[in-house]
Amino acid sequence: MIWDPRSLPSQAGRTIIVTGGSTGIGYWVAEQVAGAGARVIIAARYAPKAAEAMASIRSHVPGADVTHVPFDLTSIASVRETAAAIADLGGADVLVNNAGLVFPPPRRTTTEDGLELLVGGNFVGHFALTALLFPLLRDRVVGLGSYATKMVRVDPDDLMSERTYRPFRAYAFSKHAVHGFALELDRRLRAAGDARRSLLAHPGYAVNELSEKRQGVIIESRWWLRLGGPLTAPVGQGKDHGAWPVVRAAVDPDADSGEFYGPRDMFGLRGTPVVGPPAPSSASTEFGAHLWSLAERWSGVEFVV
Repeated sequence: MIWDPRSLPSQAGRTIIVTGGSTGIGYWVAEQVAGAGARVIIAARYAPKAAEAMASIRSHVPGADVTHVPFDLTSIASVRETAAAIADLGGADVLVNNAGLVFPPPRRTTTEDGLELLVGGNFVGHFALTALLFPLLRDRVVGLGSYATKMVRVDPDDLMSERTYRPFRAYAFSKHAVHGFALELDRRLRAAGDARRSLLAHPGYAVNELSEKRQGVIIESRWWLRLGGPLTAPVGQGKDHGAWPVVRAAVDPDADSGEFYGPRDMFGLRGTPVVGPPAPSSASTEFGAHLWSLAERWSGVEFVV
């Protein structure tokens, strides 16, 4: 089947949670699935930004059903509150674990739970949210991966960068963990005979400067990105198109658990979404089992499938 990201299957009657849905890729995921008829729950930290995002969605999707719940992925206490709020809303069909820290600090920083900021937020916070919501999740989970994992090999014994901290290394480690979790969840679902799905997606090279404009929603880029953004058009795309692989992973009825969606072009930077391979080092069964055990300990949340 040829997938058309501009003509999505109806999502009427379905609820989709998008963490970090108030800006960036997450905003476009929320707008696009709302346009297909989904009820959207934006889980985001800042209420004013979430309000702007919801207003923008409603202006572009008349009658959109969209709501906000507070969510801070760097705080397990906040994650528990988010899960409780979503439970009160009746759970969901799809959880898109999109929120994340992209620009790591120059020096090692920790969350309020004492975890390295990138792995603690991008991975452990979403692991805990997924575990807490799983009894109320009806269809699938989508993790946001990255091709940064192809540039940095993971060190399973130093995921928290306690021995060595380098900013990009920490970011890549967080994405290795996202990959490892999604693929391990897929294996556990299959072993349990559970029909729910765990998938991955990555946006390719997606920048604000090539996106459609959404007043008050898209964060203003640094000046050099505003100047250079249009020059990346031959190899990049807007974040509206970067959302396409994530949306396909979230709503394609024929998507198989364990698949990893990304842009079509040979470098995985731009284009319509297709299935591609994750980095082998984060896809191994040994890494997945090791990671799951660590995540339960770090988060204090048991996740039984």
